[in-house]
Formats: sequence, C-alpha cells, structure tokens
Amino acid sequence: MKKLRVQDAIGESLCHDMTGILPDGKKGVVFKRGHVIRESDIPALLDIGKSHIFAWDPDADEVHEDDAAMICAEAVCGNGVSYDKTPSEGKVLMYSDIHGLFCVQRDLLRRINSVGDYTVACLPSYTDVEPGQKLGGIRIVPLVTKRENTESVQRICTDEPVFRVHPYKPLKCGVIITGSEVYYGRIEDKFEPIMRRKIEKYGGEIIGVVKCPDDLGDILKAISAFGAGGADLILLTGGMSVDPDDLTPTAIRESGAAIITQGIPMQPGNMLTIAEKDGMYMIGVPGASMHSPVTSLDVFLPRIFAGIDIPRDFAAFGEGGFCSGCEVCTYPRCYFGRGL
Repeated sequence: MKKLRVQDAIGESLCHDMTGILPDGKKGVVFKRGHVIRESDIPALLDIGKSHIFAWDPDADEVHEDDAAMICAEAVCGNGVSYDKTPSEGKVLMYSDIHGLFCVQRDLLRRINSVGDYTVACLPSYTDVEPGQKLGGIRIVPLVTKRENTESVQRICTDEPVFRVHPYKPLKCGVIITGSEVYYGRIEDKFEPIMRRKIEKYGGEIIGVVKCPDDLGDILKAISAFGAGGADLILLTGGMSVDPDDLTPTAIRESGAAIITQGIPMQPGNMLTIAEKDGMYMIGVPGASMHSPVTSLDVFLPRIFAGIDIPRDFAAFGEGGFCSGCEVCTYPRCYFGRGL
C-alpha cells in the first residue's frame, strides 16, 4: 500500500474502510475498502480528519488483512466448523456446526501463531460444544501482510486442518452395577440414574442395566453377555477401591480386556479404570461419580463417544486435574481435565 495526500489520491483505491461520524451522530463507515476516490470525496475525507490516505498498490507483494484472515479460515477449519464469510478489520470468528467434541491440532496451531502477523485463539481442545457456539477467532495484526505469510499458513494445513468438531456416535451401552448390598436390595442403587443421564447426554443407547453381587463369575457373565449383544461401551459401577473384595478391576482384566489405565491423577475420580476389548471400551466408574457432578469419567466419556483415541500419557492429567468444587459447576468451561 502507499500513503498519499488526499488531493493526490484521485482515482486510487482505498486499502481499508474509513470511519467517521455519520449524519445520525453515530460512528460508522464513510468510505468502504476498495472505494475509488473522486475529487468530490476530498472535502468529506478532510472532514473526518484524513489529510492522507492509504491506497492499494497492486504491485506490492501484500495481502489485505481481510483477505489474509479468510485464507487462514479456509485452511484451519475442518469438519463441523464454519466461519464468518464477511471479515471485519482482519477478524474472522469460527463456530461449531454441530453438537460434538471440539478438537485442536495443537502443534499446527502453535506453528500458525508463529507466522508473522497472524493470531489465532480458540477454546481448549476436547471441549463439548453446541451448534452455533463460538470456537475462536482469527485476527491479522497489521492492515496488510506479506503474501509469504499467507502461503506459510496454507502449507501448515496441507495435510489436515487445525480445528474439527467430531459428532458423537450413538454407542450401544451396557451398565453393570456391582455390589451385594445393592443386588440384594439392602440399599437403594444411586448409580443407574446418573449413568443414564451421562449416556443420554451424548446420544448413547442403553441396551441393558444389570445388577451383580460381589461375585467374579457373575460380573464376567454380564460382561460377556453385553459383548455378545453388540455393546460398544460397558460402564461398571461399584467395587472400584483397593479392598480385597472389590472385584470390578479384576473382572475387567479377566474378561480379556487390555487395561489402558487403572487409576489416574485426577480428583475427584482417581479410581477410574479404562480398558478395551475387540473395539469395545469398558470403564470402571469411580465411586465419586455418585456424589460429584464432574469427575475424571466426564473428561473421557465425550472422547469415547466422539471416536477419539484415548491418550496414553495419563501423567499429564495431574496438572489441571484437581477440581475446585465450585459452588456452581461450570464444567466444561473451566480448567478441569485440560492437562492433555
């Protein structure tokens, strides 16, 4: 772009919108980007305090902020993500198209934010989002950027976008509630309604709820029956502590499932167990899920329903894994479970 006196700018194209006080007394756009300056425009430009203007130089190797923002949006947005089609002052907002799990390719995002003039901010990865929810924004810092910067952003996203929203899958779910005290009716079961709410939140189908006594054989039979019935996910409640007669982790292991983790550095929910067998997940539900609105279970359930691989670096969940127990829970709009 080039700087010119307004008197010398007749016939030139404006690089950006020019604002001023409109006849209604409010500030607004007086001349839009791309407007070709006429001699009759000079008094109006002077009236809004513009003795010089920036005109577009077609020979300069530069990209306007709005165009640069759009190039970035097209590159970074994948399935389930949409964006403004009319950028303003180099800014584009991104939105979720669906109810699903928002996922960020963090390395790619860091690389883009290392490119000159580009700033891209977003929600944390693995956030549960609703249709129309804002996911983040793209902003170009200067009025124009070098074309090489826009090309760098496009190269970074050659193989995959930075942002996706994964839809939740209607998984077939079985619930196994263990404990002789529940099985024989000595106490009322509190887990079933909680598990139903959590499964229904992600559109899962409950294909059965089975109560088992503290008997390893009975628990294994229930696991086998759900597996034969086509379950994608089995949630097992009760018997998750370290007492000798707490059989749930033992049953999961003896079912032939591969243990992904038994225990995790998160509170509440340290006793979470996750295993996998022939594409079917099994989760030993931590006892804290009975009285805490959010536990480690709520961090991993949406990933399973969205078909996202469970990470193996569970040690990273210690940072941000301690729930503050806020009087009004705002999860997932908080730090809990953001370690990885």
